Amino acid sequence: MNYLDRNEFNFEPSDAVKETFKNFDLKKFCFYTRIYDEGKKSIFSEFLSHLYDIDEKQIVLGYGAEDLLKKAVHFFLTEGGSKTMLIPKFSWWYYKNIASEVCGTTIQYPVYEEGNTFKYDFDGLKEMVECYQPKILLVASPNNPTGNTLTAEEMERLVEMVPEDTVILVDEAYAAFVSTDSSYIKSLTEKHDNIVICRTLSKFYGLPGLRMGFGFVGKGKEMERFCKYANMYLGYDRLSEELAIAALKSDAHYRQIAQVMQEARTMYETELGALPGFKVYKSGANFVLIKYPIVLKERLQEAFAQESYKVKFMNEPDINEHMRITLGRKEQNRTVCDTILKIAKQL
Repeated sequence: MNYLDRNEFNFEPSDAVKETFKNFDLKKFCFYTRIYDEGKKSIFSEFLSHLYDIDEKQIVLGYGAEDLLKKAVHFFLTEGGSKTMLIPKFSWWYYKNIASEVCGTTIQYPVYEEGNTFKYDFDGLKEMVECYQPKILLVASPNNPTGNTLTAEEMERLVEMVPEDTVILVDEAYAAFVSTDSSYIKSLTEKHDNIVICRTLSKFYGLPGLRMGFGFVGKGKEMERFCKYANMYLGYDRLSEELAIAALKSDAHYRQIAQVMQEARTMYETELGALPGFKVYKSGANFVLIKYPIVLKERLQEAFAQESYKVKFMNEPDINEHMRITLGRKEQNRTVCDTILKIAKQL
């Protein structure tokens, strides 16, 4: 089966990751890390501190970005005061679930379609923040499933228009596909106390099974309390730490894979975008969202099953005529495109 439905990684890890796994000293599993004695969390957080030029105390680690998002939502919605979180209209179902786990309320803010992309309505979002006074404003960039992104300038504008008592929680699981420049993270966390930015090794670095996430937070007493809540006193999985460092040191390997994905985006846009009833949306992630004639849904599902492929057919309101396709290897992308073309001819 070819799984192109959950935005996983259909390629090989880097040679450095393979060698790190092969040469890992199993005796390290017999002891806790000692880096906590130095006032640090992990060799990985120390590495991230140098890589991003951000104080190690402002870095949090988790069992994937999923874990960091849950910890942030649970912590800030139970601090007292507002238990409301604003989330994008089209977004990961998980956001709503983790808020409901602590009896929080989620309210969707508009994400509107413009041409071949989706966008956040900044003016409308500002009005909603003023109206609902949420404890958390959650923003995903790139957003899943729509694929739209925020520029560094737009991110700064967003943070500037939100009051200090609202925490801006940014899900950047797919951000490394967008740009190699991450200097805005240091700028945002230096200037604003009310921000948490979550990233992961699961998407760009292709290690979803490793379950390693990392994040950056602003300064101030509230963020200090959050870091104490999120941190693990006895450290983190010692093999995962080393594999994560090896992956981040292998940027060139993953940039080559990102180029394969970019070629796939171009292929989908060129070959499917001109078909009647189809639209291929611009994406800054490792997937594309494609609108298709809904009358073809069952035939497309059957055709993909015959080819042993799984893609995500969306069922949410206002986006239920769309499918989200993970970008895979060249031959996988070609098979998916040809399958759609074959069924599209039946219109």
